[in-house]
Parts: sequence; structure tokens; C-alpha cells
Amino acid sequence: MSEQKTHHADKTSRAPKTGAPRTAPTMASMAAAIHAAKVHASEKNAEKNAEKSTEKPAGKNTEKSTEKNTVKNGAQKNNADRKNASRSNRRGGGTGRARKQGNSKGNQQGGNKGNQQQNRPAPRRYEPFIPEVITYPEELPVSERRDDIMNAIRDNQVVIIAGETGSGKTTQIPKMCLELGLGEKGLIGHTQPRRLAARSVAERIAEELGQKIGETVGYQVRFTSEVGEHSAIKLMTDGILLAEIQNDKLLRRYSTLIIDEAHERSLNIDFILGYLKRILPQRPDLKVIITSATIDPERFARHFSPSYVPGKGIVDENLSDEEREIAEAILPDDAPPIIEVSGRTYPVEIRYRPLEGEEDAYLDDEEVAEDRDPTDAILDAIKELSKEAPGDILIFFSGEREIRDAKDAIEAMVLKSPRLNYEVLPLYARLSLAEQHRVFSPGSRPRIVLATNVAETSLTVPGIKYVIDTGTARISRYSARTKVQRLPIERISQASANQRSGRCGRVSDGIAIRLYSEEDFNSRPEFTDPEILRTNLAAVILQMIAIGVVREPGDISRFPFVQPPASRAINDGVNLLRELGALTERTRGPRKGRGNSATLTAIGRAMAAFPVDPRLARMIIEGGRRGCAKEMMVLAAALTIQDPRERPADVRAEADAVHARFVDDASDFSSFLLLWDYINEQQEGGEV
Repeated sequence: MSEQKTHHADKTSRAPKTGAPRTAPTMASMAAAIHAAKVHASEKNAEKNAEKSTEKPAGKNTEKSTEKNTVKNGAQKNNADRKNASRSNRRGGGTGRARKQGNSKGNQQGGNKGNQQQNRPAPRRYEPFIPEVITYPEELPVSERRDDIMNAIRDNQVVIIAGETGSGKTTQIPKMCLELGLGEKGLIGHTQPRRLAARSVAERIAEELGQKIGETVGYQVRFTSEVGEHSAIKLMTDGILLAEIQNDKLLRRYSTLIIDEAHERSLNIDFILGYLKRILPQRPDLKVIITSATIDPERFARHFSPSYVPGKGIVDENLSDEEREIAEAILPDDAPPIIEVSGRTYPVEIRYRPLEGEEDAYLDDEEVAEDRDPTDAILDAIKELSKEAPGDILIFFSGEREIRDAKDAIEAMVLKSPRLNYEVLPLYARLSLAEQHRVFSPGSRPRIVLATNVAETSLTVPGIKYVIDTGTARISRYSARTKVQRLPIERISQASANQRSGRCGRVSDGIAIRLYSEEDFNSRPEFTDPEILRTNLAAVILQMIAIGVVREPGDISRFPFVQPPASRAINDGVNLLRELGALTERTRGPRKGRGNSATLTAIGRAMAAFPVDPRLARMIIEGGRRGCAKEMMVLAAALTIQDPRERPADVRAEADAVHARFVDDASDFSSFLLLWDYINEQQEGGEV
């Protein structure tokens, strides 16, 4: 327990202003928001060009004006949706955006708007609302290391905290930063790789502080911001932090940045880690805390060592090749500290129940059991665990469809056997907030939670005693041959399997059943490949050039990634951007040896403003030029989400009959447009 200075004693009786709760984005809101952002960007660019000198040919200005009018005329049908989504985006921009708008004349959009911009008051001063008392649950392992962690944060600019799942590092470290007074100097930013995790972690921290969301703790995800005027802790997706870099190069708003789940090594996380390494010398007051599961934390410590250059190793020209290899295998002397926190406190028994047929004592020598169906194997595992002490079961699946099929089979089994008195709850990102909250509110009956890998590390489901691991997950991979980003179902790594089994054993002795053999487990890769090594880099190259992190694609090889991508992957991304018209080439005459270097075109700058795949962004821009921006935005939105047309297995025929009204034999894309028009008609009639 700690006493902390309260900056606003008069505010303790009233909560700071917060936005109204909003639901997760739908296809309609997503498309409308993308369109609103496009209109805003087009207007801003056009007004900027109009205010510049008249040296530019008039034809270009006329073309841009025509494009702007085309895009605006294409959106008149859904003004209400566009206004609501646009307002949501403006609210999600944060203080940094308001500061930029208040200081930049380039953002004025016409005479009246320009006067309003000039008369707008200065940005509100940062005045955090910090509670007087901060407590820590004693049962969490991270609470036992509280003094060590706080001393390390106070004495070092970068700290690596490695802890097993459920150790409490995600919820308790932000409170330790508050107690150290870091919230007084600026926002404590806390990134999560998933929207669901950002929301749930923010709610948990606020609950432990005895507050509501929007007071000391807020969160911001795509299309939704619940950060209050006086919030000191801001949960957000890593994509939100990347977007803020465009307006705040040195991240001046933040005194502390906590990069959580760094071991997942998503493309955004790797980019953020590289960017932070580059700006830390310019921000000696910025504290960076990297939290990770116990998966190769030395790699992060080595990355943030001042004497270490990612991709090159220790900076010492006097070392021989053999000495350099030895030096790279150990941590440099100036590496940041690593603090390891234990996770579960109870032992976990691992049981292997493979699907493959195995010899059985009751079968003849020549008879071998046939391979089991995955769903049957799950049902058998549930029956096996039901004979143990009562407790909740967490089952991992590769996707939403597999969860739905298993849910139907488990509920049918429960109905036939009254002894199996389980409540079956799904958990995946597309669920409504109310359905997600059911998972975190234990009831009177034992539960079976069916989850994707979102529950592997990002979330801790309370009360789990048993785990069933199917051993698979959907992992995004880019095919250089077909130029397609795929999402195949693959075997998970050993590290992921250990993370899953570590989800039990929190409340008592646990049991983890793996639906594969021990030999299969030992043959799996130790770690999952980082996303930067298995994805198309076009989007990240576009963003890096747009925000000024690199001037040209050739500089990407010198960017301090934790693991630099292959040159072939960089070339593929550059070639795709050239095909889309986002990059052009110009010869740098005076600088020999550089050859041709790609630069960002006007189309490329417009594409960078869209939070979608570059190919979809190019479709929207071209749609604006051809007078079909509205239709292209609907299709782009549909291509960024799962198919909204549900076809449950038990009523598939009825669902197909209902969806038949939207079928167009000429094109599947026309079906999405018909569905969009239908939804709008229902909304206008008040039926949705």
C-alpha cells in the first residue's frame, strides 16, 4: 500500500468526463469511418495546395478539386453513419492531434473554419487524476517482486520483465508506475496486441483502483476511445501508438511506455521496438518497460543495449569473427536488466492424447485403432477431466468456426449426460462486450471456455483448472510465389504449447491434455516465427516512409529491427508499392553509388492515411476518381473482416435461404453491396 499525491482533490467526488460506451465496429461503421477519413484527408490536401504559391500548374489543382467533389458526392446516402464514425475518429485522436490542429495553419479548411481554428483555446494542460491509495493483490507473484521491479524502473531507462502467464505483470506494473510518480510527468502508455485485451485489461486495472473506465485508466482501440480528460494510464492497441507517431515523433505525451506481450513479435511490436531504440537517446526522460512471457527475453535486452546493433552485433571492430560470435551469444555489459517473475504456484500434469491410431491392449496384434475425429477427441478429454475434481476447463481452437462446431457438440453431450453440468462459453474477438464479460464473471456452474489463441497470453481467464490443447492455430503467412497473404492452420510451437498449459494450475493442481503425441511436441519449432519474417512488408514500408522514419526503401535495411527482414521480403514490398503507384523512382545525380531511389507519390501519401492493406487503399482512391468511392469503400470494408453472413451448422439450409436474397450471379462483390443497402434500409426504418 502506498500514499500518492492527489493532483485534484476537488475531483475526487466526481468522475472525469468519459465517452458513452460503444460497441465493436461493424462493417457499416468501418466503411463509413474510412470514408470520413478519406474526405477529411482530401479536403485538407486540397486546401493546403490552394494556400501554396501559384507556381504549380492549375491542372493539378483542378484535378484534386474534382477528386474531392467526386468523393464527397459519393457519400450523400449515409450521412448519419459517416458523421457518427467521423466523430468517433476525431474523439480517438487524442491530445496530440488536438495540439497539432491548434498550432498548424495547414489544417485550416476554408475561411470560417480557419477563424474557428485560430479562436480555439490552447490545448488543455495535462492534469492526471491519481488515486491516493494503490494496493496490490498479495496472491499475485509479481506483487512479491514489487520492490525489485520498482527499483529497476526508477534506476534504468529500459527494463525487461519476463513472467509466466498469470503472474500479474500486465495489471500491476502500470500501478507501480503510478506509485513511482511517472503518471505526474505524462501519460503511462500500455500497448496490447488485441482490442479485446486492451479493453479487458483497462477494466481490470480500473476495478482494482475502485474506479470506472475513463477516470485514472482509459483505453483506446480502433473507432473507440474511452480515455478521460485526466486519465494517467492509457491502454491501447499497438496500432494506435503507431498512428500517434505521425503527429508526435518523439512521443512527448508519454512519460512511460509499457510494451506488453512483446514475445508475440507481431509486425507492429517489432516496428515499435525498433523505433523506440532509435528515439531513446533523444528522450532520456522516457521510461520503456518490455513485458514478455518467459520466451527469449535476452533478445529484447540485447536489442536495447547501446553497444549492440541489430543485424550486426556488438560494435567493436577489434573483435575477430570467433570473438564476435561469442560476444553475440552473451548479453552486453550495458544491456538493460531482466527481472523474471514466477507464474503459477501449483504443479501442472501434462497428458498426451494423440488423434493418431495407436495399438490398444484390447485389440489383436494386427488391429490398430483408427484416427479419431478432433471433435470426438475433445469430448473424450472433457469426459476424462470430469472424473477429476470439479473445475473450469479452457479449450484452445484455431478459429471461430471450430469454436461454433465444438460448442454445438459439447452442449449436445451435456444435455445427454446430466452429470456433466457444464456451462459452455465461447471467447473470441468478434463477440459482443456482454458475451465477453460472461467469461470473466464465474457463475455457480463449472464452465467450459472455448477460446482462440487470444487466451494464450493476452488474457487470463479466471478459475481455470484444466486445459485442453488442440495444438493448432491460424498463423498468417505471405507466399512470395503467389503474392498472397494466407491464414493457414498450422501446428503451434513448443513455446505456445507451454503458454497454453500454463493457463491452468493457478487455483490448484492443474491438468493439461494435449491432443497430440509427445514426439510431435518435441519435433515442433521452439518459437513461433516473428511476423516480420512471414508477412508482406508493403504496409510497413509505406508507413515508415510516410511518417519519415526512413526516407527511402534502401534505408529499411538500416532500421534497428529486433530481427531484420530478408532483403527479398523488402524488395517484394517495394515492388508491390510501385505497382500500386505509391512509389516512384528518381535518379540522385550528385550522390554516386546510390542509383535510383523510390520516393512517395501523392497516391502513396493518400494510401498511407488508410488503416487498411495498401491494395485496398488503392482501390478506394481509384474509386474516388471513377465516381464509385462509396461502393469501393463498402467492398474494402467487407474484405477486411470475416464474412458477416452467418451460416450456423444446425440451420445452414435456412440461413442459405435467407441469404439468397443478396445473391448476384454476376459477382460476389455485388452481393456485399446488396447486403449493405439492405442494412441501411433497416437502420433508416429503425429495425436495426
